Amino acid sequence: MAKTKTVFYCQNCGYQASKWLGKCPACGEWNTFVEEVISKADDKKKGVKKGDKKAKPVPIGEITSEKEDRINTQSTELNRVLGGGLVSGSVVLVGGEPGIGKSTLLLQTALKMKGHRILYVSGEESLQQIKMRADRIGIQNESCFLLNETFTTDIFKQIESLEPDILIIDSIQTLYSDTLESSPGSISQIRETAGELMRFAKTTQVPVFLIGHITKEGNLAGPKVLEHMVDTVLQFEGDRHYGFRILRSMKNRFGSTSELGIFEMHAGGLREVQNPSDVLLSQRDEATSGIAIAAMIEGQRPLLIETQALVTQAAYGTPQRSATGFDLRRMNMLLAVLEKRSGFKLGTKDVFLNIAGGIRVDDPAIDLAVVAAILSSTEDLAIDSQVCFAAEVGLSGEIRAVTRVENRITEAEKLGFDKIILSKYSLKGLDKKQHQIEIVGIGNIEDLLQELFG
Repeated sequence: MAKTKTVFYCQNCGYQASKWLGKCPACGEWNTFVEEVISKADDKKKGVKKGDKKAKPVPIGEITSEKEDRINTQSTELNRVLGGGLVSGSVVLVGGEPGIGKSTLLLQTALKMKGHRILYVSGEESLQQIKMRADRIGIQNESCFLLNETFTTDIFKQIESLEPDILIIDSIQTLYSDTLESSPGSISQIRETAGELMRFAKTTQVPVFLIGHITKEGNLAGPKVLEHMVDTVLQFEGDRHYGFRILRSMKNRFGSTSELGIFEMHAGGLREVQNPSDVLLSQRDEATSGIAIAAMIEGQRPLLIETQALVTQAAYGTPQRSATGFDLRRMNMLLAVLEKRSGFKLGTKDVFLNIAGGIRVDDPAIDLAVVAAILSSTEDLAIDSQVCFAAEVGLSGEIRAVTRVENRITEAEKLGFDKIILSKYSLKGLDKKQHQIEIVGIGNIEDLLQELFG
């Protein structure tokens, strides 16, 4: 009887070892190694046989650059994140928390893309469940085919007979190949099945969507090599208590990685949000302290978002610091700047920060709005709702310039704001006469206090 070969994989990073180790030498995590059966000893070794056609080096000057063919997904937001459309032969990995709407997003995309033969392979849901979701979406498409299968050999047989234009796999963790004896969802099976789909996409020029699970830390489950293999990695995120969903590009070989698409979840599926600034800004009847509007940039898109801060006297010995949608360490840095450079005694205060709408931001230009909201809550003085901010705050309390100021000003002007406060260093070469909005440049936090509260 043939001897079975086993190896030990790190569940965190995919490191392979011949024996069990307490600590992974690659990522440093403890107790992450699991034993998996990968193949039998009498299996044939894979590889290129002697005499097969081999690739030859070609001078870069002899290679002709051709524009890649892109398929319109019939979704403006998805096209934006993909870099202008779905590239033929590309493999796109979509990750997100359970129940966030990954399957709904791709099923809705498949139903909208009429004129393309699409095969939707589900290993998690029955065909009746998918049909119920399609009925809720309310779009009919006779060229969308459903298949409930997890065995890759059978899937490729159906692909050969149907010859689809686009393939959707839901999810990669449910597939298994008979070349390995490990269970579905294991690191070796994910790597093997993803490799088979990758080879299929590149040889047939059929684009493939893969839905992937994520771990409790928010990382894509499986080996890190999975993200290296695919062409595009999209992260579908959002607070399930809010209706908004953000589709971010984490990796894209055919476009920018700074783009994002915004959707709103409804009972009938996902609705694209064409003007997110209108949605992210709350409508208030009366002025409230601790609220400031920031003009930020995500990819090529300017956004105006609401920053909310609450500063209160600490009820216990250690003050609380909490930030939702914003980096907590950066908020602590801004609090230290306010205390050191401006004399605000915030060391004994509880500070809570929230980015309205449930989205997460990392644009440095939001710093000035965060500082303004904290100062407003501290002094309990409301900021004019027609004023917005766009600048970075340095450690010495200086207000630093940010990029693409023209886009931020135009977006604020389009939404009817009366004034935008920037760094005075952003005003160089800026023609104020071209804009109806009042443009104010400041150099430090003292200037900000003077501008806001007089």
